Amino acid sequence: MKQPLAELLRPSTLDDYLGQDHLTGQDSILRKAIASGNIPSMIFWGPPGVGKTTLASIISQQTDRPFYTLSAVNAGVKDVREVILASGKGSKAGLLFIDEIHRFSKSQQDSLLGAVEKGIVTLIGATTENPSFEVIAPLLSRCQVYILKPLEEKDLLVLLEKGRQKLESRLGIKITISETEAFLRISGGDARKLLNALELAVNVLPGRSETLEITNEILLDTIQQNLAIYDKGGEMHYDVISAFIKSMRGSDPNAAVYWLARMVEAGEDPLFIARRMLILASEDIGNANPNALLLANSCFQAVHTIGYPECDLILAQTAIYLASSPKSNACYQAIRAAQKSVKEYGDLPVPLPIRNAPTKLMKQMAYGKDYRYAHDFAGNFAEMDFLPGKLQGHRFYNPQQNPREEEIRKYLKHCWKNRYGY
Repeated sequence: MKQPLAELLRPSTLDDYLGQDHLTGQDSILRKAIASGNIPSMIFWGPPGVGKTTLASIISQQTDRPFYTLSAVNAGVKDVREVILASGKGSKAGLLFIDEIHRFSKSQQDSLLGAVEKGIVTLIGATTENPSFEVIAPLLSRCQVYILKPLEEKDLLVLLEKGRQKLESRLGIKITISETEAFLRISGGDARKLLNALELAVNVLPGRSETLEITNEILLDTIQQNLAIYDKGGEMHYDVISAFIKSMRGSDPNAAVYWLARMVEAGEDPLFIARRMLILASEDIGNANPNALLLANSCFQAVHTIGYPECDLILAQTAIYLASSPKSNACYQAIRAAQKSVKEYGDLPVPLPIRNAPTKLMKQMAYGKDYRYAHDFAGNFAEMDFLPGKLQGHRFYNPQQNPREEEIRKYLKHCWKNRYGY
């Protein structure tokens, strides 16, 4: 059976490993730990195709430790106990790699605790989900969490060239990649997607008896016509959730419920779906309809309690509600603009009138002096400066054109007159 290109190019040493320089570069903490052989239990958190499985495999090879792998999709407590038993019989503690560890139930994660704490096994978990939400606290406290990032353009281009050379050697033809923008866009920082796209293009394009040239247009046409082939390894997972989110953001409940049905029928983790809706309720609806966040949060809690199959109704109700709600990303833009100012101006001093003054010395230093308690004034509002001097009058929040935020704009204009330009 012919191995996929992504598998053929999987590196076996840190020197060949692309990306994640913050973890595996020279003098990095993880690289030093691997060199010393003193490996802590750890969780690799990052998007698909960035090298989580590969890094675990490299660690096992470089530390010469028994390597056990389980997938949380089809493994249970019995499988975990068998690995712990086998590892305990060896001269060296084994490395247990669990892919998609966020899919392990609480009882399955509990079964790991004793062995991890006693050092019978060293756990390496991989997850695309925030481990703070998906990994139980006792297990998380015993693991070091490492964040893996999408591959940068320079790494993707190196990988693309390696793939081109490998396919040239395998097929005995001349392959030219005259444009790379489409490859980079399709990959989204995912090495596996990049190599799958290259392999698909080379395998299905006609006229490759001697030479083959791949342009942006040719690649995009090929991928569009062969999506089922391209995504047969599970890549469609992230394309469908993207379509689902964009349909709700675009106020199309019909498309939203269709993409939801695709995920439900495929057995997608319902909490994964609910969590994405919870984020959208704040990012894309916000104060245009504050109830959206409340409903999305209730959906998440209900799905957590009920699970499949009944929770599909709750997911559908919420998706349709969010898609049918007025939209605003004003809150998203406000926090991003404020974060940009923090990075630009640093830690500006808090104005003295709004500083806390719990001690006599602080009061003597004018902490809290001239503070105007809003509830002592008409309309429960007293104009004063709350922003640092350099930012006074700077507007981060811009209410958008929907009935709810028009009310907010009217209230803020009444309070602040022309200070913020509302």
